[in-house]
Parts: sequence; structure tokens; C-alpha cells
Amino acid sequence: MSKKIAIIFGANSYEHEISIVSAITIKRVLEQNNKLDISCIFVDFLNDFYLIDDNAMNTKTFSFKEYKKYPKLSITKGGFYTQSFVFKKHILFDIVVNLIHGKYGEDGAIFNLLEFYHIPAITPNLDACNVSYNKLRTKEYAKILDVKTLPYEYAIADKEISLKAIKYPIIVKPARGGSSLGINVVKNKDELEYAKDSALEYDRDILLEPFIKDIKEYNLAGCKINNEFAFSIIEEPQKEEFLDFDKKYLDFSRDDKPKEAKISNKIKLKMQEAFAKIYNTTFEGSIIRCDFFVLDDEVYLNEINPIPGSMANYLFDDFKSLFDKLCDEVIQNTKTKIVSSINKANNYNYKYINKIQSNK
Repeated sequence: MSKKIAIIFGANSYEHEISIVSAITIKRVLEQNNKLDISCIFVDFLNDFYLIDDNAMNTKTFSFKEYKKYPKLSITKGGFYTQSFVFKKHILFDIVVNLIHGKYGEDGAIFNLLEFYHIPAITPNLDACNVSYNKLRTKEYAKILDVKTLPYEYAIADKEISLKAIKYPIIVKPARGGSSLGINVVKNKDELEYAKDSALEYDRDILLEPFIKDIKEYNLAGCKINNEFAFSIIEEPQKEEFLDFDKKYLDFSRDDKPKEAKISNKIKLKMQEAFAKIYNTTFEGSIIRCDFFVLDDEVYLNEINPIPGSMANYLFDDFKSLFDKLCDEVIQNTKTKIVSSINKANNYNYKYINKIQSNK
């Protein structure tokens, strides 16, 4: 039976363009599965929704603002609708795929909207966003789960940075957001002010970590289906000094498959164990990517990517099958929640309010 998928992307974020490229890429990947019927919902910088024609999913549509000629959508219980002077039309789909990178997508905003209207979605939930969008919270979350991270310091916009726990060289990054935007390597105090200003362009809070030259970095994606983990291959991304924007994102639409990293089985298992601790029940219903460091045979969590570029499809041997199974599970879980809500609404008797009223 064919599934109707709606990809939602864009929004008012520094990662707006990355989201567009990600959506174009994943649409192309999912089209290879003839059991999927795909709709594309674009969110512009004003956070208005547009239904983009199938043949218009290309960069020109957005860079030349041609998306404005396509139907505008409204959202209410059960889904999205086009509106005309006479009637509104329901845009039918079984599930939404959240591909909004950065603000509104990875901070929990779009999840809240979709959940409020009982719309099934492959997306990180609010708890997942809370511990992954802010890198400081990621550190705290990892510590609770006994997953190692590098030492760090935290700074805010109007305070002078005074290093205590770490020494130069350091890496300075915005606390929120992703895509390696606003990140700089700082070798001494003279370079710190520029790096701070660069990070503050993207966030009011800053994370500082030691920069360890030639540290090994690896990517592992996965999800949980029927309470069992499905892991991707482990990739060692190619980088210069650090994994910058170009290396991290301008490459994720590639067609060739990355090669599995040459690591020991011991390190592979450690990485998978750390991933499983991070994912646990918090990230259920989403495909995430964790970026790890390896130093002296120890695995350290670097970042959690709750909505990785093009869903990290290129890291999986059989992404289409994995995606299909996850869709089925999310749709079924949402149906169960809706039935539970209906039963609660039907049986709710306002006993507490009635008791108060009777005592007046």
C-alpha cells in the first residue's frame, strides 16, 4: 500500500538554505521507492507554508522566490489545507518528515505544532530538541548518561571570557544551532575576540572546548524500530583543521556512498553503546546522527544532530527500508495517542471543577 509523505523544510533560520538542499536531496532518494507519494511543504522566512509542485523542487524555485506562485497552506487539526475564495482543500498525507534544520525545526517548535494538531511526524520531540539544540545541555545530558565529552567552558555575550578549565588552542562555537556556522579555532588570546564576535552572530551564548589537532572524528546515524536499534555505517569525514561548513554540508547531497571507517571492533561497539545511551527513549520517532571523537581509545560525544542533513541517508545500506519501517511505527503510535485522547475527552467529567462549584 502506498504511503503519502509530506516533507516540511525551510523556515526562518540561519540554516534555511541547508534545509532546502536537504529536502531536495531526500525527495530524490525517497522517489526511488515507488510505494511513496511525496508532497513538499516549504516554510519561508515569514514562516508561511507553501505547497511546492513536484517538478519545482529545485534550487531556482527558492533562490528566485518562485515559490510564491504556489498554493499557500494553513494548518489545523489533521493536517494542512489550501484556501480559496470558495472552499478549502485538505492536503492528504500519512506522515510529515521534519527537515527544518536549526531554529524552529531542531528547537522543538515544529514538533509542538504538529503534535498539537495530531499530525504524525518523523521528528525529534521536545525533550530531544532540548538536549540536542543547545550544546551545553548536550554536555549535561551526556554526563547524566555516563557518556564522555571533552572538557568545556561556557560564556555569555556581555561577559569577558576567562579560561579556567581549558587552555589554548581552543575551538569557539555558538551554543545553539548547527552546520558548523560561527565556529573558529583560536590559538591565543589575541584571536579570541574575533572568534567570540563570530559566534555571537549566531547565538547569545558560546561554548569553548579544547582544540586537539588531528583528533579522530566519526559519524554514526541510527534510530530505534520495534525497540531494536538500526545503526548506519560509521564514517570518518574528511576535514582540514576541523569539520567546517563546506565539508559538513555541501557534501551531503553526494550520490556516492561513503566508505566505512577503519576502526577496531572495540571502538565500533563503544560508539554504538554511546549512541544507544543518547538515543534511549528520548529520540524515539526520529533518525539522528551522533558525531564522536576518539582519543587514546576512548569515545567522546561531540554533538547530537537531531535532524541530520538529508536524514544521513547516505550512511545506511538500505535507507528506504529503514525509512518505511519507521514511518509505519510512528503512524501507528500517533493513531494510538489520538484514540487515547478521544477516549479521555469522551470520559472526562470535570469532577474537580464540579466539586468546587457545588461547595460555593
